[in-house]
Amino acid sequence: MYTVTQVKKKVSDYCVYQDRSHWEVEQKLKTFSFLNEEERGEVIVWLIENDFLNEERFARSYARGKFYQKKWGKIKIIQGLKQKRVSEKLITEGLQEIDEEDYKQTLGKIAKRKWETITEASVFIKKKKLVAYLLQKGYESFLIYELLEDF
Repeated sequence: MYTVTQVKKKVSDYCVYQDRSHWEVEQKLKTFSFLNEEERGEVIVWLIENDFLNEERFARSYARGKFYQKKWGKIKIIQGLKQKRVSEKLITEGLQEIDEEDYKQTLGKIAKRKWETITEASVFIKKKKLVAYLLQKGYESFLIYELLEDF
């Protein structure tokens, strides 16, 4: 059994390792079943006051990381942030971390690389598979179809 101070230490370490959303931290605190609602609230307030928990910073780092590391499109990033219960306003702010020029260049690079790996003989089927892949990566259909004109 932990004290509230020990829980604060454990959860602050959890937040330091990687930025977290408020919802993720609430879920983590629920694993400490001995804490009542008031104590969980106290821990969350303490985390916010000491800057271990910052929803805006989380949204920005999530969007930046998923795009620049995993090459996700904006649709998939938005879905991920919604799953983590981030507000629409903060989702919009998070997406500002993605440079539009980088976004289009990355989409082009991913499409080119994927196009070269698809071994279908029919150009129509090849394009269909490419579109499906890019949609699954979370890119917007209008950008995909704009890009397809080059293939």
